[in-house]
Amino acid sequence: MNGVLIIDKPSGKTSYDIVEDVKKALGARKVGHTGTLDPLATGVLPVCVNEATKLAQFFLTDSKEYRATMLLGVETDTLDIEGKII
Repeated sequence: MNGVLIIDKPSGKTSYDIVEDVKKALGARKVGHTGTLDPLATGVLPVCVNEATKLAQFFLTDSKEYRATMLLGVETDTLDIEGKII
């Protein structure tokens, strides 16, 4: 199979985890993502498979949009949502 998969990456998985999941599910040798999402982030992760990995460079230079939800007035010991409120 050759192509680009649009994956809705869940929180808690790394972009690398998604690539490995796709490799295993499709039995593909060449799989690559087109930009890293942090493990806590959710969102669209284009994943190129086999011959389509040649297209990854075009995704990397295209514009992106980010949306965030913030909670103000709280501090954690890790400075992220996974930490204990202090």
